[in-house]
Amino acid sequence: MPRYPISMPQLGESIAEATIRDIQIAVGEDIQADQDIFQVETDKAMMEVTTPATGTIVEIVAEDGTSYAVGATLAYVETTEEEAQRAGLIQRTEEAPDSDKSDEETSSEAKPHFAIKDEDVISETEQPTVKPTVEGGLPVPVRSTAYLNPRLRHRMEELGLNQADLAGVQGSGRAGRVTVEDFEKFIAELERNKMTDASPMRIAVADSMRRSWTRPLATVTVPIIMDRVLAHRKTLTDKPGVTLYAVRALAIAIAENTAVAGRLIGQKIVHPSAIDIGFAVEVEDGVLVPVLKNADQHDLSTMQDDYTKLVQLGQERRLPPESAGTGVATVTNVGPFGITDAMPIPLPEQNLVLGLMAGRKMPHWDREKETFVPKMECNFILSFDHRILDGGAAGRLLQRVGQLLAEPEQL
Repeated sequence: MPRYPISMPQLGESIAEATIRDIQIAVGEDIQADQDIFQVETDKAMMEVTTPATGTIVEIVAEDGTSYAVGATLAYVETTEEEAQRAGLIQRTEEAPDSDKSDEETSSEAKPHFAIKDEDVISETEQPTVKPTVEGGLPVPVRSTAYLNPRLRHRMEELGLNQADLAGVQGSGRAGRVTVEDFEKFIAELERNKMTDASPMRIAVADSMRRSWTRPLATVTVPIIMDRVLAHRKTLTDKPGVTLYAVRALAIAIAENTAVAGRLIGQKIVHPSAIDIGFAVEVEDGVLVPVLKNADQHDLSTMQDDYTKLVQLGQERRLPPESAGTGVATVTNVGPFGITDAMPIPLPEQNLVLGLMAGRKMPHWDREKETFVPKMECNFILSFDHRILDGGAAGRLLQRVGQLLAEPEQL
């Protein structure tokens, strides 16, 4: 029976490569169509590669821990021509044989063939490749006004570095400029240290934060009393997390004035068409941000199941595409780590990120009792694009979130 290649599929609109993390088949193993055969890692999630047809694995090209571009051959499956046609691996020509041609030519042209042009055929010895981000430099480096002479810039491009990587280099040139000699000394010192490869997730987070930092970001903080939220949570069967309360309150506050979550494009503020709020989920070596759609239109009880499911899928890095898009704002809860003060950074496509800090018992004056009483206080920190909001508007937005959390039964 003929054999056919199993290629790295297009796993997402912007995904050009993936890294093999688990090979779930062996040479000589019989497989079924749509069976999971490889587990791969992209910069966003863990995914499965399935076999296109029923047959027998005759060769495995892919190696564990190696990245392969979309279209690269990972393995070969031996199967019948009928099964290959059913799976779309090959197709027969529709043109009838020419009666003037020899039987040998007619027989050859009537056989199934790959439905692609000769120049597009993927060579078994020349796999398609994608230049790794870590070697080619991050797509959008941090902007800098520091001058780099052409020779130094060319040397950095050879190594896949950008100006942000020179932050720790002390320049010896005029006005403190970094010279080629400074750079080579810096590289030589680095090579004497222990180095490990950055994961695709780490590279993606780094790229996102670099792009975010090209904007004028600012932060405001408001302490919010959480006693009523915690009391309300105890009365519920499912007991939603504090993060979900914050997601819901922020969504309502944004819906009341959508300009606060807008984006400045040229001389226009583009308002969001839907109030989709993301929330940060920590995963190995990075963070994913599942999105709750139309969070302003659904109450806590309605969103609870989706929230719980997305937290689990996020931790497993198996978010469905519809829940992995970009919302208008993100809520991140660092309270479980004991953090009481921080500066969260909004995603490049967003204007707002709301950070929840660790709660602490703090004395508050009770006018009726005329004495200090302990209350659970939590700092809510809002980071925002200063081009869109000023401190006053950001403060009012946070105060509104606090007002909504003071009446959790209305959420």
